[in-house]
Amino acid sequence: MIKWEHSIFALPFALTATLLAARGLPSLRTLLLILLAMVSARSCAMAFNRWADSDLDAANPRTKMRAIPAGLLSRQFVLGFTLLAALVFILAAAALNRLTLYLAPVALAVLLGYSYMKRVTRWSHLVLGLALGIAPSAAWIAVRGSLDPRIIVLTAAVMLWVGGFDVLYACQDFEHDRQAGLYSIPQAMGVNAAFWTARLMHATMLGLLIWFGRLFQFHTAGWIGVAAVGLLLGYEHAIVSPRDMRRLNAAFFTMNGVIAMVFLAFVAADLLLWS
Repeated sequence: MIKWEHSIFALPFALTATLLAARGLPSLRTLLLILLAMVSARSCAMAFNRWADSDLDAANPRTKMRAIPAGLLSRQFVLGFTLLAALVFILAAAALNRLTLYLAPVALAVLLGYSYMKRVTRWSHLVLGLALGIAPSAAWIAVRGSLDPRIIVLTAAVMLWVGGFDVLYACQDFEHDRQAGLYSIPQAMGVNAAFWTARLMHATMLGLLIWFGRLFQFHTAGWIGVAAVGLLLGYEHAIVSPRDMRRLNAAFFTMNGVIAMVFLAFVAADLLLWS
C-alpha cells in the first residue's frame, strides 16, 4: 500500500533545508528525528489517501488493484495504520522542539486534507504540492526552532514542482475524472492546456530556485545544481506530450526522483566546498 519510493520526492528537499539550517551536518539525533518524522508523515498521508479514496479507486481502471479495492487490506486496518503513523509523527515532532510540536497538527491537516481537494477544486494539484513543499520549512524549524523567510522560497518551488508533475500525472485520469465528477486541471481545461499549465509551473519553479540560490549565496556547485534541475525538467517535458503519454511514469517517478536527489547533492557539495 505504501510506496516508499515516493518519499524521495520531498525528502531530499527536506535534507537540503536541514543542511542549510545547520550550515553543515546537524546532530545525529536531529537528523534521525527528521527522517522519522518525514517517513511517518508520508506513510500517514498515503494510507489516509488510500482509505479516503477507496471507492473512487475501485471505479478507476488504473487504480482498482490498489490494496483496499483489491481486498488485500481492510479499510479498518488502513485507518488504524494511518492513526499509528500520525502518532509516530507527532512524537517525532515533540522530540525535536516546541515549535515543531505546535505545528505538527497543521502539517497533518494539510497532508490529510489533500485527499478531499479533488472533490472541490481543480487546483488540488497545488495542495498536494504544498503537502510536500512544507517539508523544507519544517526541516528548517526542526533544526533552528524558528522559521527563516528565505526557506519559504524553497517551499514555494517544491509546491510548484510537485503541482506541475501532478497535473501531468492527472492527464491519465482525464476521462474518469469527468465521469466521476472529480476536479483537476486536465478535467477542467483539457489535456493540452494541462500540459501548458505544468510547463508554466515548472518554469516558475526554476525561477524560484534561482532566487533561492541568490538568497543563500550559492557558489559554483549550487548553481550547477540549479542548472541541472532546469535541464532535467526540460527532458521530463520532452519525453511526454498530449499525444504521447506512454513515458509518463518514467517522467513522473524516475525523473522527479533524480531531480530531487541531484539538487540535494549539489547543494551539499556547495556547503562542503565553501564552508
